[in-house]
Amino acid sequence: MRGTSLLVLSLFLFSNLSGCFGAFEEGGLFSDSDSEEKFGIPGGLTLACLRSTQFESMVVEVDYSEGYEPDSQTISTLKDRLEQVCDKPGGVSILVTQTDFQHESSWSADDIREKGRETREGVPQDGARLRWHLMFPSGSYEASGVLGVAVDASTAAIFLDDVRDAEGFLSRPSAEDIEEAVTVHEVGHLLGLINLVYESSHQHEDDGHPGHSNNEDSVMYWAIESSDISSFVSNDVPDQFDSDDLDDLAGMASGELATVDQLWD
Repeated sequence: MRGTSLLVLSLFLFSNLSGCFGAFEEGGLFSDSDSEEKFGIPGGLTLACLRSTQFESMVVEVDYSEGYEPDSQTISTLKDRLEQVCDKPGGVSILVTQTDFQHESSWSADDIREKGRETREGVPQDGARLRWHLMFPSGSYEASGVLGVAVDASTAAIFLDDVRDAEGFLSRPSAEDIEEAVTVHEVGHLLGLINLVYESSHQHEDDGHPGHSNNEDSVMYWAIESSDISSFVSNDVPDQFDSDDLDDLAGMASGELATVDQLWD
């Protein structure tokens, strides 16, 4: 019964949320044929990352438009955060490549899915390696003020034009710090945070922003997703999962927390 209620909740979330979730893709949870690729929803490859049963190693493909290469610190922090929570004895590697997305207008969730699948090097079920795909394109998301968006189980986009515009007064917080936080935030959604494919025992989901933390010291805090990030009072933007986030991830990995909508476990 709990799994059914979580499925209903995730369908509700992805059909009603704007911001850093793309609109739910019809038929995206499972393919029509076993021979077709399954794309899923954000959180659909959580267990594939947290456990080594199906995939012993992980590759994150980072594709960027000319002039939009992510900062080296962003890549380093991303690798650290994944290694912190994902059981990958074969290691986590990041592949950074300049890419021509051949897209000039604003981006919809469907645009990101389409261009992501056209430009990626490999599919998520690449042998013993799990593959995720992060895009850093030119341009902006169709919804104003959105800095990043997760659109399926393995794909997210970060919009550096808007990240740079969100830089605070006297560069506090800086565009580099915002970029780092937004990138980890979107990967957090690919990991299922918060309550996307499970139900936490902690009361840390923000009532006004489903799928996000109510703790401003967590990288999953709701304001990280938008231009509101520039208003952080302390000027220090979090780039780490907090204790509740980490406990949720550990609970899913161990099986203590029921995890639904998984493409592989």
